Amino acid sequence: MADVGIVIVTYNSTAVIDACLNAAVRTNAEIVVIDNASTDNTAAVAARRGVRVVVNSTNVGFAAAVNQGFSLLDCPYILLMNPDTVLESGLEPLRAACDLPRAAGASGVLLSDEGKPQVGFMVRRFPTPAVLILETLLLNRLWPGNPLNRAYRGLNLDYSKRQPVEQPAGAFLMIRRYIWEQLGGFDQDFWPLWFEDVDFCRRAADRNYCWYFVPDVVAKHTGAHSIVKLALERRRVYWYGSLLRYSAKHFSACGARMVCAAVMLGSVLRLMGESALTRSLGPFRAYRKVFRLAVRYFFGQVTDSRSSVF
Repeated sequence: MADVGIVIVTYNSTAVIDACLNAAVRTNAEIVVIDNASTDNTAAVAARRGVRVVVNSTNVGFAAAVNQGFSLLDCPYILLMNPDTVLESGLEPLRAACDLPRAAGASGVLLSDEGKPQVGFMVRRFPTPAVLILETLLLNRLWPGNPLNRAYRGLNLDYSKRQPVEQPAGAFLMIRRYIWEQLGGFDQDFWPLWFEDVDFCRRAADRNYCWYFVPDVVAKHTGAHSIVKLALERRRVYWYGSLLRYSAKHFSACGARMVCAAVMLGSVLRLMGESALTRSLGPFRAYRKVFRLAVRYFFGQVTDSRSSVF
């Protein structure tokens, strides 16, 4: 598929990148691997597959690495794939969906290791202040069947048919290059990861473009292989930091402040719960940073998202 390119961003992905590339090269797409300063031999394993590999000297973040990959390809259609994703079908239906009126791009079915569709992850609606408040206060976990959570996680969708959706997962997403250029790429201030794909899909929707779910395209997705290698403290701070940035960027001032307040309260509740379970004050350092970050966003004091998290 000469008009399709594939961008894969890696970070300590030795365990998964070979299977990913074995399937990807069979599409005959032009493939670029952007390695974010892995400390293992990810880059060497990828290079042995004969694809183009760019090794960053530092971890520039997922969004910046995606933009690097897109900038190196001239293809009109580019598939963004996580390295723990293995194609089990062709890409032609995604390519066709990208040519539908006002289409920004398309995604397909993601299967777990057990072969079950990853419903709740592979397609979601855009988060609202109410949804993120429920999420940060753990109410979605305590009552996962609540109407807001079911709608947000796409639990009511019919996944047997092609349809427009709001937010396909960035783990497996074909994007028209024209849309990427029009939007100025991914927002690199979502650093180092999380919510950059949600933000990109939202900005496309704000310009009256839409995304399509295509059930005829299937990939197996392990999930979170790189995230678990981050220290738990950093995972907490990065996720909340990106959540707060998304809220400040896309919600009204009132809605964003309500999310900030929920993050403050949720941090205290999670700190108390995790400290009780672990019988230690180990979580204190992370939740103190999350709480202070939420306070800064509440008062509009965050100007540089990278310096705000650590």
